[in-house]
Amino acid sequence: MSTLQKTLIAACIAGAFVPSAYAEKYFSDSSISVLYSDDYARVNFDGAGKKTSQTFFTFENASGHDWGSTFFFVDRNQGHGKDTDSDDLYGEFAPNLSLSWLTGSKLGGGLIKDYTLSAQYEFGGGTNVNNYMVGPGIDWNIPGFMYVGTRFYYVDNSETSDDYQTTVVWGKAMEFGSTRILFDGYIDWSTAEDDHKSDFHFNPQLKLDLGNYRGKPGVLYAGIEYSYWNNKYGLNDDVMETENAVSALVKFHF
Repeated sequence: MSTLQKTLIAACIAGAFVPSAYAEKYFSDSSISVLYSDDYARVNFDGAGKKTSQTFFTFENASGHDWGSTFFFVDRNQGHGKDTDSDDLYGEFAPNLSLSWLTGSKLGGGLIKDYTLSAQYEFGGGTNVNNYMVGPGIDWNIPGFMYVGTRFYYVDNSETSDDYQTTVVWGKAMEFGSTRILFDGYIDWSTAEDDHKSDFHFNPQLKLDLGNYRGKPGVLYAGIEYSYWNNKYGLNDDVMETENAVSALVKFHF
């Protein structure tokens, strides 16, 4: 990774952890979730089947500030049956530095809320990756959505050739009387390089706000997560078939 890339990552992380004395914190939200599915795609080196049953336990934290935002998660997967020993720990940390805050000038307007300098660190997993990502981003003003963001990363991969990734994140709340539904998720698309395919991952969640029925909105959700992942981990269909997995989901916020 070049000196410029290291500097950009350091600047973004510094903005997340060393804001000015006048920085304002808008929110911080933590959650624990459990997901289960029988349809996760698995590596098919041994001919033992192309799908696996797994349970994921995930901790997440998201925060918003006048200088930008952070998102962190770590999950532990619990394999079942023939994949009992496939457990691993994987996490990501993604700070976004507001360029409006950094420059002291309002840079957005209309559909564009702000421009960002974004970074992401990926760690762990079955191959113990340490991937570093940095690039520009845009936060959008899309009517009806709580947030929409796009990020454009250069990725310094520890286990494969470096590549580029585009990420889209969104969140939309819907109300029907006393029924509240949250639709959120992300899309990742990574480029192909000499040693891996391009991959596309569409991962939305549709959740019912159970806490709202008891006067405690935004605390307990239940619903589903859908994972469509073509060339999962950059592997082609001969090794890893396209994932089409629907997971049962329970999520508790605190």
